[in-house]
Amino acid sequence: MIEVVHLSKSYGRHRALDSVSFLIDKGTIAGFLGPNGAGKTTTMRILTAFTRPDPQTGSVTVAGIDVLKSPQVACSRIGYLPEGVPLPGELRVIEYLRHRADLKRVGKRKAREVSRVVAECDLEQVSSRLVGTLSKGFRQRVGLADALLGDPEVLILDEPTSGLDPRQATEVRSLISSLAGRRTVLLSSHIIGEVEQVCDRVVILAGGKVRLDESRRGWQRRLQDSGSLTIEVADPPADIKKQLRSLPDILSVSGGSGVFQLRCRGDQREGILRAATEAHWRVLELRSDLVSLESVFLESTGEPIEGKDHDG
Repeated sequence: MIEVVHLSKSYGRHRALDSVSFLIDKGTIAGFLGPNGAGKTTTMRILTAFTRPDPQTGSVTVAGIDVLKSPQVACSRIGYLPEGVPLPGELRVIEYLRHRADLKRVGKRKAREVSRVVAECDLEQVSSRLVGTLSKGFRQRVGLADALLGDPEVLILDEPTSGLDPRQATEVRSLISSLAGRRTVLLSSHIIGEVEQVCDRVVILAGGKVRLDESRRGWQRRLQDSGSLTIEVADPPADIKKQLRSLPDILSVSGGSGVFQLRCRGDQREGILRAATEAHWRVLELRSDLVSLESVFLESTGEPIEGKDHDG
């Protein structure tokens, strides 16, 4: 379980996080989405005790442990895979994992734990190879195996499929999906399709604030209840966007130069055509567009998702 209550973080005058709150239940895989500068990395660094939040922060709890009061205890319950995890190329996979097990104080369980994560991450065939000779897909698996050492209750994964080819990315996603129900996972990604495939919940940040915190059932219902239309009109009147917005169940209107995108509740094509006929518009095209989680993201943040969250 991960619970964040009124989390804030400032860098000088810049407010990276502004009273962020969300709850991820035990056994849930949650997607963490946001445009560049949203505050995702800063949040993950606070969850893993790398960074301290502002004093006015309410609480940050991971696996029942207060991260702010007991950071070392909390970190013992967390497996963390940062983006581009640095791995020593001169060590063999099995040597590296044994070394990491020592650092994590796995103790007498070391041999059993290392064998378990090697099997769980399908690393048997490369366990004796030097880390520096592995493909990026296998290096990601080694990083994930490291995160799984000690059997942590919570996993925090930052862009785990970044830079992988489609086959490698599919394999890593399958591995993450297999953790559902057994561990709580916070998965940061800029690939919305990945979140749709893997996650039970989505948390969307923008401008340091939570813009959406919803279960899979919730966002799927939102998609079912929402519509997305494109209308093309020849020689449209100057106030056509205002007229479109005034129609029942039209949520937003964007575009221009005769082509307009509409977000609406359900399928409103019949009402739009009726209004167009009454207003004597020359409609060249009216089509229904596919609505996806990306549409929900755009509606929540007002901007596309791309690249890495560089601010943190």
